[in-house]
Amino acid sequence: MENLKITIVQPNIIWEDTAANLEKYSRLLDGYIQTDVIVLPEMFTTGFSMNPQKLREPMDGPTIDWMKKLAAGKNASVVGSVIIEDQGLTYNRAIWVFPDGKAMSYDKRHLYTMGKEHLHYAAGRSKTIVEYKGWKFCPLICYDLRFPVWARNTEDYDVLIYVANWPSPRHHVWKNLLVARAIENQCYCIGVNRSGSDGAGLSYLGNSACISPKGFADFLPEEESVQTFEISYDDLHKFRKSFPLLDDRDSFKIEA
Repeated sequence: MENLKITIVQPNIIWEDTAANLEKYSRLLDGYIQTDVIVLPEMFTTGFSMNPQKLREPMDGPTIDWMKKLAAGKNASVVGSVIIEDQGLTYNRAIWVFPDGKAMSYDKRHLYTMGKEHLHYAAGRSKTIVEYKGWKFCPLICYDLRFPVWARNTEDYDVLIYVANWPSPRHHVWKNLLVARAIENQCYCIGVNRSGSDGAGLSYLGNSACISPKGFADFLPEEESVQTFEISYDDLHKFRKSFPLLDDRDSFKIEA
């Protein structure tokens, strides 16, 4: 199995301005031509906004169209979360777009009640496992990181992805839990956060990361940046074979 290149985009998101953000990402990614997966943060077109009535889009809206064009142009999958309206409900939805234009999605399960997210968005009810180039991915969103049962690797996925707007006052939690999720699920863990500050008065320290199944982490600095990491399928599965901790995992069922 070939190694995979993961490109992390850590932006200073322009508050509630979809068109300006999409233009920014096109510019930031202009020189990146050899990658397999491009990962953008949570609500990458708006910031973590509780104003979905004016910002939400349908699944055939401008952001998904932009993602499809980017995926086709880069011959890479593109993933990030967007404010989506679907059948009368509003979701904080992670969209995974394949190079051929097909898409899969995951709706954020754990809504951040302290930020009143649950008053504006509907919660997801199931995980989504994406298969791409022989790898299995599990995309999750921000606050989901605090709930290890939801992330538990019962599907034998290879890569766990968290897209987030994780604020600076709890930054040490972000770094520690990402490493924990990689170790306990014996997988690569990709965490993509934003930098800068938003219109709600929150600040962000970035530190997006690629973490190995053994818990070794490469964290990005605070500023806006784009970086590509290479992960090894062979290394992952050799480690799982030599230290088969997933064979001893507990079985359980989560009620929706």
